[in-house]
Amino acid sequence: MRKVIGLAVLIIAGLAIAFFIYLKSPATAFSEKKQYFTLSEDSLSASLITQALLKQHIIKRGWPFQFVLKELNIAKHVKPGKYEVNKNASALSIVRMLKNNQQAAVNLVINKLRLKEDLAKLIAKNFAIDSNKVMNFMNSNDSLLPYKVDTSTVFTIIIPDTYTFYWNTSLRKIFNRLSVSDSIFWSKNDRLEKAKAIGLSPQQAYILASIVEEESNIDEERGKIASVYINRLNQNMALQACPTIKYAMKDFALTRIYEKYLFNPSPYNTYRNKGLPPGPICTPSAKCIDIVLNAPKTNYLYFVAKSDFSGYSHFSSNFAEHSFYAKQYQQALDAEMAKKQKQK
Repeated sequence: MRKVIGLAVLIIAGLAIAFFIYLKSPATAFSEKKQYFTLSEDSLSASLITQALLKQHIIKRGWPFQFVLKELNIAKHVKPGKYEVNKNASALSIVRMLKNNQQAAVNLVINKLRLKEDLAKLIAKNFAIDSNKVMNFMNSNDSLLPYKVDTSTVFTIIIPDTYTFYWNTSLRKIFNRLSVSDSIFWSKNDRLEKAKAIGLSPQQAYILASIVEEESNIDEERGKIASVYINRLNQNMALQACPTIKYAMKDFALTRIYEKYLFNPSPYNTYRNKGLPPGPICTPSAKCIDIVLNAPKTNYLYFVAKSDFSGYSHFSSNFAEHSFYAKQYQQALDAEMAKKQKQK
């Protein structure tokens, strides 16, 4: 009997040692330096957590991991979210991470966006939020009321940057953060005063910057372009900005604006409608906003791309000079299109 008991003790001790070794040994099933996994609200039991980690190829073995979660009552501490696991992490370190809710940071990287759909897809890709929910939020003036924007101007609170959240951050908290960052941006470097000096509100300056952003990639050109539009606004002239036509048509691949496009009834068509469009046509960079705020004082009222396709423009203060350069550019475009037709 003593031998049997002794053997049983040895077996139990052996199993305990083996189990302890398992807990401390590498348990991951992937070869990359690190891997991420997500847990949703409806997958927080010991078995479902284990299944999720197996399905996402995080751990090699399921039953011992599930045993630890269940017997140590860990599952009740686990929160939905996104977690980061390093290669060769032990089962014990993964369990501790889950118990302590050590979630991975999620970086929302916002560059130039043109449409609400673009932002909705970006948020849905990075968070546990459906893109339709994001669209409904941005299309509701009631939802946007706390930010003092509407469904047309919602992008004006978005300063392109990298914002850090967690995967399960709510949509409201995301927009709260964007709004606070926008307020901080405008409170610095005399931006509010500079906007007022050129006769624009921060929202209007943002909208103008979105047009300038789409007009040119050359910073030294952007300041003069901004001066043209500021002068046109001051003289109650139509902006006649080609990027607003592309936005109105939702065709951003257009390389040439034909006269027939200018009759588009969209409120974003600045050939038909005087003043700024009702909202921005993209999310301009902070640098471009500052270029607009620091635009040089000029007497330019017109500009047209140079016929050498260098990306630079001719700026004019009178229509006769502008027409001369515009004709040159149109002729160069016609020649370029004819050349491409021959090559086909």
